Amino acid sequence: MAPAPTTRFCLVRHGETDWNIERRLQGQIDIQLNDVGRQQAEQLSRALAHAGHGFAALYVSDLARARQTADAIARHNGLAPIATPDLRERHFGPLQGLTYAEAEVRIPDTYHQFKSRDPSYVPGQGESLACFHRRVKDFLDQVATRHPGQTVLVISHGGVLDIAYRMASGLPLTHQRDFPIPNAALNWISHSNGRWTLERWADESHLEHSRDEV
Repeated sequence: MAPAPTTRFCLVRHGETDWNIERRLQGQIDIQLNDVGRQQAEQLSRALAHAGHGFAALYVSDLARARQTADAIARHNGLAPIATPDLRERHFGPLQGLTYAEAEVRIPDTYHQFKSRDPSYVPGQGESLACFHRRVKDFLDQVATRHPGQTVLVISHGGVLDIAYRMASGLPLTHQRDFPIPNAALNWISHSNGRWTLERWADESHLEHSRDEV
């Protein structure tokens, strides 16, 4: 029997924003890249063009910071970005727009429940970790089925990459994150025969500046 085809994913968190610098929770608020973020997108685009991975498709969150990062890649790599809300960051409810320090003071109960990583907890009108996980996993599973044996590029957000890492490594949702998710770094996972595998993570060799997901 022939081995099952392997679909490879290159996952990228968008370039830097001013809110990243401020440690402000962006969630699904539509924030633009800053100057460093735009520079990172260009560095990323050139690195991908030089590497010649032969991507079959480019999927991107429909939020501006991800679309701007993908647009830079498209200019140098001949890929048409496919935007989708399925790749949006988690909706953080009343935490969106606040820094971590502000949230801890203004809405301490919400903040501490959020930090506990209880998968079932819903912050206000936001999204539970369990629902967010299901949204991301369902989408990536669909893309893997759509592109058997191919390599695809995904531009999204820190939270989405957090879920992808846990899918590929087996780290539970309830465990605190112990791995980096820098802006505009390259992260590789693969899918074959219904299983996800972690290949390589947080490659920043093409960047002059990067900032970890908060």
